[in-house]
Amino acid sequence: MTAAGFLETTRDAYTARAAEYSELFRDFLADQPLDRALIDTFADLVKATGAGPIADLGCGPGHYTAYLQARGLPVFGIDLSPGMIEQARQEHPGLRFEVGSMFALDLADAGVGGVFSHYSIIHTPPERVHELFDEFTRVLAPGGHVLLSFSATDDPSQLAEPYDHAVSLAYRWSTDMISAMLRERDIIETARLIFPGDQDTTRGFPRVFLLGGKTG
Repeated sequence: MTAAGFLETTRDAYTARAAEYSELFRDFLADQPLDRALIDTFADLVKATGAGPIADLGCGPGHYTAYLQARGLPVFGIDLSPGMIEQARQEHPGLRFEVGSMFALDLADAGVGGVFSHYSIIHTPPERVHELFDEFTRVLAPGGHVLLSFSATDDPSQLAEPYDHAVSLAYRWSTDMISAMLRERDIIETARLIFPGDQDTTRGFPRVFLLGGKTG
């Protein structure tokens, strides 16, 4: 598959199932108190800096975007899939949603105070994930915060481990390695939340939230 090919495959697959995903994950956070606690912490940290809005990158149907907005923060969503953006606009008509690629964000340098990326890095091949973090770092203001979530591997010697996915080929990441890649870009880990694999009833993989702050 070519470099552009994985983007096209991911875009088309999610567009084809956009309505299904919107319905499936509409109330997901209602039964996830620990998820909400760390997302709320992220929101509070961004609010305290006053460094700008939150960019929800890979926002899907916009349910997390709306949750963050309800925390009293300016927030907007960007997603590669036109179908997902159509769903987001229908579900949350008062919010801003745009079609775009995380590899080339149409955002100013240091233009956002928070980057939220919920399971948005998982379809990126290992040799290109550094490009995403370069772009996240570019748009994030000094003092801003990042909250990533992804499926993890227990083998820290591997950068990424591919696995089957209902929509498109995905990767599991070593939490320590993702943390180190962010640290190389002056985004310092402040907290991590790891759900053991036996708590994931769909695939049995550890699920991770990784919170970090950008130094000056």
